[in-house]
Amino acid sequence: MGNTLVIVESPTKVKTLSKFLGRKYSVRASYGHVRDLPKSSLGVDVGSNYTPKYINIRGKGDVIRELRDAAKKADKILLATDPDREGEAISWHLAQILKIDPSSTCRIEFNEITETAVKAALTSPRAIDLHRVDAQQARRVIDRLVGYNLSPFLWRKVRRGLSAGRVQSSALKLIADREREIQAFVEEEYWTLAAVLSAAARGRKFVGRYAVPKNKKLSADQVKAIVDSLAGATYTVKSVTVKEQVRRPAPPFITSTLQQEAFRKLGFSARRTMAVAQELYEGVDLEGQGHVGLITYMRTDSFRVASEAQAAARKYAMANYKFDTGRAVPEKPRAYRAKKGAQDAHEAIRPSDVWRTPESMAASLSRDQLKLYRLIWLRFLASQMSDAVFDATTVDIEAAGHFFRATGSVMKFPGFTAVYTEERDEDAEEERNQLLPELKEGQVLHLNELLPEQHFTQPPPRYTEASLVKELEKNGVGRPSTYAPIIETLRKRDYATLEQKRFKPTEVGLAVCDLLAEHFPSVVDLKFTAKIESELDKVADGSAGWVDVTEAVYKPLADALSTANVEVERVVIADEPTDELCPECGQANLVIKSGRYGKFVACPRYPDCTYRRSMAKKVNAVCPKCGGDMLERRSKKGRRFFGCANYPKCDFAAWNPPSGVNCIRCGAFTTASRVKAGTSYKCASPTCGHRWVAESGGGDE
Repeated sequence: MGNTLVIVESPTKVKTLSKFLGRKYSVRASYGHVRDLPKSSLGVDVGSNYTPKYINIRGKGDVIRELRDAAKKADKILLATDPDREGEAISWHLAQILKIDPSSTCRIEFNEITETAVKAALTSPRAIDLHRVDAQQARRVIDRLVGYNLSPFLWRKVRRGLSAGRVQSSALKLIADREREIQAFVEEEYWTLAAVLSAAARGRKFVGRYAVPKNKKLSADQVKAIVDSLAGATYTVKSVTVKEQVRRPAPPFITSTLQQEAFRKLGFSARRTMAVAQELYEGVDLEGQGHVGLITYMRTDSFRVASEAQAAARKYAMANYKFDTGRAVPEKPRAYRAKKGAQDAHEAIRPSDVWRTPESMAASLSRDQLKLYRLIWLRFLASQMSDAVFDATTVDIEAAGHFFRATGSVMKFPGFTAVYTEERDEDAEEERNQLLPELKEGQVLHLNELLPEQHFTQPPPRYTEASLVKELEKNGVGRPSTYAPIIETLRKRDYATLEQKRFKPTEVGLAVCDLLAEHFPSVVDLKFTAKIESELDKVADGSAGWVDVTEAVYKPLADALSTANVEVERVVIADEPTDELCPECGQANLVIKSGRYGKFVACPRYPDCTYRRSMAKKVNAVCPKCGGDMLERRSKKGRRFFGCANYPKCDFAAWNPPSGVNCIRCGAFTTASRVKAGTSYKCASPTCGHRWVAESGGGDE
């Protein structure tokens, strides 16, 4: 047993730090928070300066007991929770439980889980930052006061199971407002005209676009008149302008941009991105190196990069990227400005060691881990490389008094684009990069064809996860740690659904948003929510008191709630009709209803007719008990299972999904799992239950 006890949040870190620190240190995990507000009550004494009533979290008894036992045996205790406000608060709670003086040098933090970073942290312990603890406490208390007061109001006025919150309700308002814009949008027809030209009859073709004044659109009649007037016209080059353009690399990732780019390039949800990033941060087993953290802390809003990391990236780029002209890196290391309102507490998200390439990690990482690590690695390396240089060419062409413009570009120096480029609009990029022939002023061109094309103005698009995070960040709403949970809550509460990866508010979501906007406007107001974030930042730096910030939020909320409880009538949400006649009474078409556990189909004649069924998704399998369809369902606790569509007449159910392979003995569907020898199949039939392992041909287990 070591003389110094080091407490981290995650058990994954225990293994890594134990390897670094040796026998003089004992490393234990708190498994996240050990104390919180009670779930069964408000847990905040409003009349006594909003004093929170913390309790030990249920189920953490064994963890707390083990930590106390370890603390008794240690000469010194170091709290090494995550390097953010949440981690600071966890350290403070641990100090309360273990009776550690918060003003003592008991706190260490590191931005990456590497031997160098951890050992450096050990040499500079500090006191717990109580201002940061106060900022976290203010956020927790405000969120509890808003949620535990507004959620019951929504249960009474709309339906049970709903919730409201500072940030989630602002995000819902964005989605709802966008939907209203789409509903109110009236499309307008417009036309464009393109000329497909070449320097000679059989020369390389390129496209010139008809020049239209800004904010003007052509009608069908106008395009027809232009085409008619161009009959037999001569197309002449009026001017050729070549201008050197420089494109700079994007900065390394912060939490929001990582979520956005992972969505665009990898199709990852915000939640999936953060889960995989957590795994990379906490570390993986590398052959010959043990357990190693691969990236820096993934909850950050700062573009700052340590000088050592900059130097390593520059050295790697110069060693691995040789260009005919120019250097792989600029003369001075790149530094990126922090965005407005950034806490700048941690570095940007980067590899802990840039020489640890994605290719060298392929055998040690899962598929998702490798994809995300490659994205982070490439973005960071590119962010320290030289600008890309292009020759951008603009050609103005005149024909019968009409003008067309062709644009193209030629890369002179690839710079960072040899490594990484952000996602861009493909059509715009294609036209900008078209290869133009050598052209000169006064040159007569050959017209291959004119392409008039009809278009219709489009409504603003619904938000994707990426664009919603971007909008929240732009408005200063939420923080790096909140984006993924917000999105998950909107879906869990049935406030919005994803259609083609875009958020569409449900009727419940629109009703809740309208109710909050009318009676609690501050809760859905982006500026007010952003102001709270700014005030919390002031609490963290010691320039504002957490009680004053909490009071400013709660007092107007309490007044509005008192009025709304009396004035607001219950909101009735119309059921969605279907074309299907009720199979039980045959007197009315079924409707889609929303319940506590999701949507279901029912007869609108209830209670005269009690027919109802789940809207569960049908899967490609047949019930082995009665031959009915199998449906994907959800339990009351939200866990997925697969049950017979004929329930309650047939009660067959299975936790695991059908594998697509039928049982080799009875023909029922099977479930599958991976084993060392191949794939293990298990028959779902309760009267069979046969198991076998298939490698290529397969064989009985």
